Amino acid sequence: MLGGQWVVGLGIRYGPSGLFSYGLEIGEREGKFYAINVPLKDGIDDTSFTRLFKTIIAKVVEVYQPGVIVLQCGADSLAGDRLGCFNLSIDGANLLWHAECVRIVKKFNLPLLVTGGGGYTKENVARCWTVETGVLLDSELPNEIPENEYIKYFGPEYLLKIPNGHIENLNSKSYLGTIKMQVFENLRYIQHAPGVQMQEVPPDFYIPDFDEDEQNPDERVDQHTRDKQIQRNDEYYEGDNDNDHNTDDV
Repeated sequence: MLGGQWVVGLGIRYGPSGLFSYGLEIGEREGKFYAINVPLKDGIDDTSFTRLFKTIIAKVVEVYQPGVIVLQCGADSLAGDRLGCFNLSIDGANLLWHAECVRIVKKFNLPLLVTGGGGYTKENVARCWTVETGVLLDSELPNEIPENEYIKYFGPEYLLKIPNGHIENLNSKSYLGTIKMQVFENLRYIQHAPGVQMQEVPPDFYIPDFDEDEQNPDERVDQHTRDKQIQRNDEYYEGDNDNDHNTDDV
């Protein structure tokens, strides 16, 4: 996960060396410490993952004070994924699950863009993103999947939510505590998001006054300004019927 002073990248993912592993990578040069990677071991469960996510994302938002959040919901962290090795369920009792992370981020009340991500058991990817779309829209979806042309892929239960897995959880409390403290230590070295001065943007139809007689021949006019002076022959006409063409014939 890469970052820079205009962007903080936070990635909570499988940690040991592998296809998508970044370890405790923190970025480099101007982006050093703006990449926050949280490496997890096999078997992380709903309770451990959600508690860790909530704690770290809250601290990142407190320190960096972002103006917008982009949340990528990778479904390869779900139990049963072909390439994954976590035990996360989509949704369930006690508010501890994959979709709860979306709820947590939504509560910050910041502009939020949510995208898909990894996921290699396609029926569970569809389940996951359906549930989380419902969370974003404040809609509680029934667990029974309605009849549709793809229903055969969701058998034999034909349910929206899946249970958590049974892989041994190798993420001890001490390991997760050490990772959390390392992340918090690294956050001490970043500054909050740079401020941007707000300026009024003129509407698209605004055409500034432009007098060719007063134009400095030695001053180059940019292409955007030239384009603003172009008038289409099929839209404007001379005379009293400025916006109508041949109205006498109508």
